[in-house]
Amino acid sequence: MSLPINNIIANSRKAMSPLATRDTSFIFNEWYVAAFGNEVTRELLSRKLLGKRVVLYRSEAGKAIALEDRCAHRSYPLSRGHLEGDTLVCGYHGFRYDTQGNLINVPSQRSCPRGIGVREYPVLEQGSLLWIWMGDPELANSRRPPELPWTETRSWECSSGYFHHPGNYVSMHENLMDLTHLTFLHAATIGTPDYASAPYELDLKEGHYKLMRNVVPTTLSPVWAKTTGLDGCSTAARIATSEFLSPGLHQVSVTFYDSAIAPLDRKEFHICTAHILTPETHSTMHYFIVHGRDFAQDDEAVGEFMHEQLFAAFNEDVEGLGALEDVLGDVDDHSYEISVASDAPAVAMRRHLKKRADDEANETLNRNA
Repeated sequence: MSLPINNIIANSRKAMSPLATRDTSFIFNEWYVAAFGNEVTRELLSRKLLGKRVVLYRSEAGKAIALEDRCAHRSYPLSRGHLEGDTLVCGYHGFRYDTQGNLINVPSQRSCPRGIGVREYPVLEQGSLLWIWMGDPELANSRRPPELPWTETRSWECSSGYFHHPGNYVSMHENLMDLTHLTFLHAATIGTPDYASAPYELDLKEGHYKLMRNVVPTTLSPVWAKTTGLDGCSTAARIATSEFLSPGLHQVSVTFYDSAIAPLDRKEFHICTAHILTPETHSTMHYFIVHGRDFAQDDEAVGEFMHEQLFAAFNEDVEGLGALEDVLGDVDDHSYEISVASDAPAVAMRRHLKKRADDEANETLNRNA
């Protein structure tokens, strides 16, 4: 059923919309994933995060370091330099920086200017993920990144991957918030014809938006049917929960079982997927994915098959939302979008992102006034 006419979103993709769009300011006072931990080594890694250039590396003691990727002298990218011990040497004129970003040596003169350097960004490692704080450094210690306990327990087997996504993070959150699209965008991989019309429930709390869909009975797509042993079962259950946890994190968790078997007698299979969204620019994104299962942990063939099938589906999202991004780039004052009932959590999420972005921008203006 469509929402009332006053819920039609006119010009919703324009900058003046009450909802977040591709043009909405980034939310800097939040933890985002900068990289998988194993990407950060003694080799300098350049990455643009929330429109800012960052260089990542590890100290000799193994600590992850994140600095502004721009020499204070003539703006040369520090990522094109090299390390000498824990000192980062600019590849242009040899200016040298310590792990806090302080300038400690200027080769062309004996004395080094004091109080000069580049910004150091707080980082925090949790499991396989390296989180970064791009906002007010004084606020970093008062908040923690969202926790993903299933990624750090032996009772779950996980795999991971990365896409450089040619689309904006708001649209990807919206894509994940309503998995109706599984029936259509993922018809060849993880979708089934009955998924879009299955009943669902909403749980909308400020900053935490959840949609729970019950597809019962159903026939599972091969990636789940073959790995759970429910292949050919026409009474399977697929209970999926989509959750917006933060501007940088969305989690999908699913339970599978045979609904024809009594609850006390049936075996349940659980999967979780962390969709980790870090804006690069307003129209591109770093898309990190961690997927876990609590069954067939020691079966490498199951893990390889599941990873192959799932990442084929995730690539469909990347290609599909890349095409969407092309259309959004042409939106004008005559463009509009409508929302239907299943969009409620996505609309709430976009309102939340817009409010947070506006509040943060206003705080910055007041602080600098």
